[in-house]
Amino acid sequence: MKVASIQLNSQDNKEMNVQKALTLIEKAATDGAKLVVLPEYFNFLGDDKEKIKHAESIPGPTSTALMEKAKELGIYIHCGSILEKGDEKRSYNTSLLIDDQGNIVATYRKIHLFDVEIEGRVVAKESDSIIPGDQVVTADTPFGKLGFAICYDLRFPELFRSLVLKGAQIIVLPAAFTLYTGIHHWEVLLRARAIENQCYVIASGQFGSYPPNRTNFGSSMIIDPWGIVVARAPEMECYIMADLDLNRVKESRERVPCLSNRKPSIY
Repeated sequence: MKVASIQLNSQDNKEMNVQKALTLIEKAATDGAKLVVLPEYFNFLGDDKEKIKHAESIPGPTSTALMEKAKELGIYIHCGSILEKGDEKRSYNTSLLIDDQGNIVATYRKIHLFDVEIEGRVVAKESDSIIPGDQVVTADTPFGKLGFAICYDLRFPELFRSLVLKGAQIIVLPAAFTLYTGIHHWEVLLRARAIENQCYVIASGQFGSYPPNRTNFGSSMIIDPWGIVVARAPEMECYIMADLDLNRVKESRERVPCLSNRKPSIY
């Protein structure tokens, strides 16, 4: 089955961001993609103080547009993530999986929030504007079981192992990974999560600068269960594609039976 990972340079103009995403979704579907994955915060990237103003109910304008597009094209769409209404001060960072009939079949709220300070490089406190989720989420699809994670979740291998123990064969990771940390850690961590869990990883990232003066790393990629990068995005708004073959998951797990050789009774 063909999957597509979309890379964007979203800004603080929601209407423009959504239209760019819909255009790329259509192009990917024309090329044969049956699952299309968007990046984190695909419909709004801007000042954290503005996030609450752009949070939506689900269904809401953005999710409805994606639901209609999925039904029109007869494909699955993973929304990356959008701001979902929470309380009066904070929102959720929420992923949706929409099936080929236009139905929302899974919802995941980002668990690990990006509260990090690297002197002179990165200062972020996502928890000021986002409420953390508390559910590990997988979804059955015609092309395999998907596991859900978002951006900073990548640094927590316990989540990825939990997804695989729930049956995930494909893990989807939308992201807006910072340039500084991305240069050093993005590919290493993605490939490690694929190798240690012997699953596909689809990573759809934001790239380039956005208000108020931040820069994302990009380098969206699709990685197979052996840890091989089978598709990688250049530094532009685009989509990349790959064929997913679940026999590769089975083969990897049989060749090196890490999952069955675990010793949970000891550790």
